[in-house]
Amino acid sequence: QVQLVESGGGSVQPGGSLRLSCAASGITFSSYWMYWVRQAPGKGLEGVSVIHGGGGATYYADSVKGRFTVSRDNAKNTVYLQMNSLKPEDTAMYYCAADPEWWSLRRDFQPADFAYLGRGTQVTVSS
Repeated sequence: QVQLVESGGGSVQPGGSLRLSCAASGITFSSYWMYWVRQAPGKGLEGVSVIHGGGGATYYADSVKGRFTVSRDNAKNTVYLQMNSLKPEDTAMYYCAADPEWWSLRRDFQPADFAYLGRGTQVTVSS
């Protein structure tokens, strides 16, 4: 049974930082591109970042470039998202997703676009 379990969300003031983690089980982790996607209330599923199975290639949405960093530890079957300089507009439910294919990050992903999708962790940025 495949599981993607996110953790590390919470409430933080603008300018603060959070580190999200996503632990995967039931898949050959290094064979999957790992995505971070987010959904704010009333909006679609937005691609935030993606990292290649070997960790050698990463991509970011323009809205988070220079502030967020994605990484992975294949020995631990875990992907991370370090989020710095957080803004109120970063408030959303953050999900990790796994897929054997690379997809260009966009703002209208559907859950079915990914082979697997976690249940999410809430990030709230507010003063």
